[in-house]
Amino acid sequence: MNKKLLILPLFALVALQACRNKTNQNADENGEKTAATLISPDFNADSAYAYTKAQVDFGPRIPGTMAHQKCADYLVAKLKSFGADVTVQGEKTQTYDGKSFQLKNIVAAFNPGQKKRVLITAHWDARPFSDQDTDPANHAKPFDAANDGASGVAVILEMARQIQQKQPDVGVDFVLWDLEDYGKANDETPDETTWCLGSQYWAKKAMATGYKALYGINLDMVGGGSAQFTQDEISRQAAPNVVNKVWDIGNEIGYASYFTKIPSGKLVDDHFWMNKAGIPSIDIIHYNDNSGFYINWHTQLDNLANIDKNTLKATGQTVLETIYREK
Repeated sequence: MNKKLLILPLFALVALQACRNKTNQNADENGEKTAATLISPDFNADSAYAYTKAQVDFGPRIPGTMAHQKCADYLVAKLKSFGADVTVQGEKTQTYDGKSFQLKNIVAAFNPGQKKRVLITAHWDARPFSDQDTDPANHAKPFDAANDGASGVAVILEMARQIQQKQPDVGVDFVLWDLEDYGKANDETPDETTWCLGSQYWAKKAMATGYKALYGINLDMVGGGSAQFTQDEISRQAAPNVVNKVWDIGNEIGYASYFTKIPSGKLVDDHFWMNKAGIPSIDIIHYNDNSGFYINWHTQLDNLANIDKNTLKATGQTVLETIYREK
């Protein structure tokens, strides 16, 4: 008995550290701290922010530019450094304005031999123009695309870093879409097919090869302040069980203010084409029917100064936890 008491402090220290690793401390809507037991590793928001900055530092990742090429090289190298099997897929692709670019979807697979797989995606390209800026003089100018592009990719990079250190029970595929945001503005003659060219290309390849995943989660604008992720119509109709799973986990682990169980309208984002490929997929996107997209969407203010680590944390921890709960 005495020997057990003597070694108890050592065990207590180990247990305390394990508890710290497994407990997610968050503030609820009243500012009170809540604790939730996590199966997943601790998502590091500082790391995700650094990955956001690394992309922004290249300049706007507009297809056909040196910034786009350098960022592609960086993303491929980073994912390989985390132990993923990485490939770049694509072909010469024409945009709505008649220009042609080499499409570069970056595909990273962890545990490729595992049949049970989860698909997590985000776009890495930047829109070439700030057509939603309040100043018409800025409409032809590129912007940093810190949230609308870089934030989702940053969350994926941090998740990949964590997966290298602790493998989940399922295989994980990450796809970074190219030529997602080079679409025709919907103010005159809407054409949804001019957007999401990378996921359209991937969907055709996935159907041809018989790719399967349990479900897909697309991340879009997941780093803005006071973000609200509503449940869009396509997600609710195509993958209601996945919507419920992710939003329930987000609420359980302390992020109810982000994962609001509010329905919103039809958004044709990359998850639309993922669903076309037979993968039940949802969109985690900063959008609300009343206020629209993220306030700095397609403007000069979509920059690093407006990235919130709290939002990166809420998104990354929720998606990580979802992955690690799969058996």
